[in-house]
Formats: sequence, C-alpha cells, structure tokens
Amino acid sequence: MEFFKRTPRIRFLDRRRYWYAVSVLIIIGSFVAVFVHGLNFGIDFTGGVVVEAHFPQAPDLERLRDSLSGGGLEDAQVQTFGTSQDVLVRLPPVEETAARLVAEQVRSALAAVDPGVDIRRTEAVGPQAGRELAEKGATALLMCLLFIAIYVIVRFQWKFSVGAIVAVLHDPIVVVGAFAFTGITFDLSVMAAILAVIGYSLNDTVIVFDRVRERLVQMRKATPVQVMDTAINETLSRTLLTSGLTALVVTSLVLFGGEALRPFGLALLIGIAVGTYSSIYVAGALALDLGLSQRDLMPPEKRSEVDALP
Repeated sequence: MEFFKRTPRIRFLDRRRYWYAVSVLIIIGSFVAVFVHGLNFGIDFTGGVVVEAHFPQAPDLERLRDSLSGGGLEDAQVQTFGTSQDVLVRLPPVEETAARLVAEQVRSALAAVDPGVDIRRTEAVGPQAGRELAEKGATALLMCLLFIAIYVIVRFQWKFSVGAIVAVLHDPIVVVGAFAFTGITFDLSVMAAILAVIGYSLNDTVIVFDRVRERLVQMRKATPVQVMDTAINETLSRTLLTSGLTALVVTSLVLFGGEALRPFGLALLIGIAVGTYSSIYVAGALALDLGLSQRDLMPPEKRSEVDALP
C-alpha cells in the first residue's frame, strides 16, 4: 500500500538549520518546564491512595472536599476526569496497613454527599514501594538508552550513529517536557510509553538510514543532500501510513480509554509526532552536517585507492 501515487520530491533538508533552532528551543523549553513546574508524579512513584468514583449526577466538588475534610481527610485532592460525573480523589502516602482504612473513609465521605456513588477503582501504593518503582523505572530507561547506543554504533557508520543517538535522546526529553508543562500525571504507564517511543523513533530512523546507505551507493553523482532527500521521500509513504494509523489508534485510546490510560496514550501520541520529526530533522540532518558522503560507505582498501588518486 502506498500513500502517494508518485514518489514526492520534497526538499526536506534545505532548511534544516531552521529546524535545528526549533529543536533547541523545544529542548530548552522542556528543561525549563521540568525545573520550574516539575513533574506531577502519580502514586506509582510518590505512593498514596487513589479512589476513582462515578456519580449519578455531576457532584459539587466543594461539598466533596468539605465532606472529606470533615471525615479526617484534609489533604485529599479532588478533581473531575473524563466527564463531570467522574471524580478522582488522591491522598498522600500512608502505611500499607492503613490504606484500606483510608479507602473506606473516602467511600463513606463520598456516599454522605450522594448515596448513589459507585466506587470504580481503589489503588494504594506505599511510600517505600513508590521510591523503588521510581528507581527501577529510571534504571530501565537508562539501560534502554545504553543498549540502543551500542546497537546503532555497531550497526552504522559513526556519522549515522551520532544522528541516531541524538534523535533517541531528543524524543523522550520532549515528551517529559510536555508532561511537565501540562501537569498531566506522570506514572509508570507514561514511563512505559517513553520506552515505546524510543523504540518507535529508532525504528523510523533505521529505515531512513538503510535507504540512505542504498542511495549513497547508487546515486554516485548526486550530492549528499540530494541523496538524503531522495531516501526520505522514498520512505515517506511508509512513514505516514505507519505513523497515521498508529496515531489513530492511540487517539481513540486517549479519548475512550479512561483516566488510567489517558497519560499513556498522550505520551505515545506526542512521541509518534516527535519521533517522525526527529528521524528527518535531527538524525538525518546531523548525519548530513557531520560530512556524510559516499566515501564513508567504502571499504578501507577502496577508500585508500580513492585517496591515492590525483
């Protein structure tokens, strides 16, 4: 299946330095958002109790807060999600033995406002377990980046490798920055989405680079910029179909998957867009500006013969 009837001839990399500026601004903005706003960590990382409730009619949040406060839960955070009838109650970390008691207190306080309330989810994570999950999540992310770096260094010539590694670092930073800026809950599902985004972005980059290597050998009289643009245009149909269909599925997950899956879906959706962009304007552009040429793909003995020519 092809998205285009004919291979397009878009000159992607003529203005790549403008896109460098865009990427730098986005990266700086992401770091600023993280340092200024921080991440809204979910109970997976902080520990705590979450109760998800559905009311027959849209409740008065102030009445809910007053009821919870009157029941001894002064630190409870109350917010709607999905619809005005769905309410999420979050409380600070408690000891595991007290988590069930706190959940019952929340249930009683909500029922005092509306007896028809339906408690759909109760989740509790101890503070120690939250710290362990955060450490294991960070370790998994670092190990993933390390093994990917080893893979691309072995698989590609070093100019390709530098571009691929920078692109792989670029994408999760943007996703984390988006979550810091918006304040959307950052939990283990988002961490899993970031790992998926890294793999998705790398796969897209590898496909483009494989086509570039083929065309560098075949298009001997073309400039490296022309070769790179040709390779990107030839893989563009596949990229748009894959990214578009994946984004369509993820969008339905964001819209209809509920509060628990919404952060996961949003992270994937942002990652798909950023990963497609970085494969062209980060990985490909950097390889080009590092001086990529046909000579880089020649075996050492052939390269010596070329260098010896007058």
